[in-house]
Amino acid sequence: MRYHIRVDRADQDSDSDPLIEALKRDIDTTLLERNLKLTPQQRIDQLVEMQRFAAELVEAGRKAREPR
Repeated sequence: MRYHIRVDRADQDSDSDPLIEALKRDIDTTLLERNLKLTPQQRIDQLVEMQRFAAELVEAGRKAREPR
């Protein structure tokens, strides 16, 4: 999905960026806040677990496509 937003820097406040304001409406900050509360090690552990799960899905898909 692409967003095309015309930005005229001369007419804008120094504190607000129209692109940022437009994108803020579509961001669920609760997930960001929850992840920022984790320690770096907890984030790595979460990533490793997600990669394990993805590998299981790939393997299950491969097995499902095998001829019987």
